[in-house]
Amino acid sequence: HAVDIRTTLPVPFTRWRYYLVFLMGKNRRELSEREKAVSALASAALLSAFIVFCVLLGLLVLYLIKSALGINLFDNFSLGIWSEFKKLFE
Repeated sequence: HAVDIRTTLPVPFTRWRYYLVFLMGKNRRELSEREKAVSALASAALLSAFIVFCVLLGLLVLYLIKSALGINLFDNFSLGIWSEFKKLFE
């Protein structure tokens, strides 16, 4: 293993000790068909979540820029994000 950390941790006020093992390295095993399917699904879900997060963050930044420039798309309507953002710097 590339990382092999082994230690024991004492439990305060007792005679007990717990062992801790942390191993990390490249997986060299072949995956079963089910493991491959689960891995592909998990990868797709993580990629989708990352893309959604990036899009939402981008929209938030664009909204803050629009608000900072004083551009109103709809009269008498605000999401309230700009006022909350300004409060952070008061």
